[in-house]
Amino acid sequence: MSNKLFYSTLFFILCHLSGNAQTQTDSTAVNTDLMVVQDSVKRRPLNILAPSKAAFYSAVLPGLGQAYNKKYWKIPIVYAALGTGIYFYVDNSKQYDRYRDAYKRRLAGFKDDEFWGEDSEGNPLENPRLSRDGLIRAQKTLRSNKEVSLLVTLGLYALNIIDANVDAHLLQYNIDENLALKPHFKYNEQDNSSDLGLTLNFKF
Repeated sequence: MSNKLFYSTLFFILCHLSGNAQTQTDSTAVNTDLMVVQDSVKRRPLNILAPSKAAFYSAVLPGLGQAYNKKYWKIPIVYAALGTGIYFYVDNSKQYDRYRDAYKRRLAGFKDDEFWGEDSEGNPLENPRLSRDGLIRAQKTLRSNKEVSLLVTLGLYALNIIDANVDAHLLQYNIDENLALKPHFKYNEQDNSSDLGLTLNFKF
C-alpha cells in the first residue's frame, strides 16, 4: 500500500513538473518576426502639372503664379522690381527723344531748341550751350541706358516665371516623408532575449 502511494505521489509530481515546464516553454515562446510600428506620415500625391501651371500663370500676369503657390508676400516684390525696370526704361526713352528732337532741329537750321540757350532778353545765344557733338553723345548714352533697362526688365519678368516654377516644385517636397523614426521589438534567438530600440530611416 505504501509503495502504491509512493508511486502515485511520484507520478503526480512528475506530471505537475511537466505541466509547469510546458507552461514555461509556452510563456517564453515569442514571435521571432520583426515587429515594426510604422510611422504615421502619409505621402501626398504629387501634382506634376503644378509647376507648369504656376509658370504659365506668371507668364500671363506677373505675380499670378506666386498667388497660385500662395506666396502672396512675393507679389509686391515682383511688381516693385518690374515697375522699377519699366520706370527707368520710360525715363531714358523720354530723355532720348528730347535730345533727338533737338538734334533734328539743329540739322534743320533752327536755334530754338531747349539745349541751345537764351540770353537775359530771351534771344538765342550766338553759340549753343550744348553742341551737336554733345547732343550725339547724349543720344548714344541714353539709347544704351534704354536698352539696358529693357533687358533688365525682361530679365526680371523671366525671373518671376522661374520663381513661380521653382516654388511649385519645392511646395511638393516634404522631408517628413523621407525621414522617419520607428520603434521596433525583436526577439534575439542567440541570447534568448528580446531587443527594444528605435530605427531611423532616411531615404534619398
